[in-house]
Amino acid sequence: MAEDQTLLPGRRARPQRSAAPAALRRKAEHMAKLCRGLSDPSRLVILEALRPGALSVSEIVQATGLTQSNVSNHLGCLYDCGLVLREQEGRFVRYRLSDPRVESLLRLTEELVADTARGVVACTEIGCGGGSC
Repeated sequence: MAEDQTLLPGRRARPQRSAAPAALRRKAEHMAKLCRGLSDPSRLVILEALRPGALSVSEIVQATGLTQSNVSNHLGCLYDCGLVLREQEGRFVRYRLSDPRVESLLRLTEELVADTARGVVACTEIGCGGGSC
């Protein structure tokens, strides 16, 4: 259809599409990707363990009860997502939260879950009730 601005009687001009919907979609996709990075309970446990400060893989294993291979795999994901940083310390690598806002996000999530616990537990609309999250 041509971009003819001539209107027939009783017809309104179509609003021009802007780049805003595409930009909004990209922003939402990036946010969803971050949320997927945070959606695994093992990754959240690791992030919780790192809240007080940097830890080595063996210290994270001890703090979380997860296996060493599981911790290593999840740390790779968290590192790739930019949620943790690696620091070489002698022959050990220590991991820490990449940004104070990660800790803030964890704290806010805790508070939100505390305030909406009944709804979170009952959630079935996004697959959470069936254990598929």
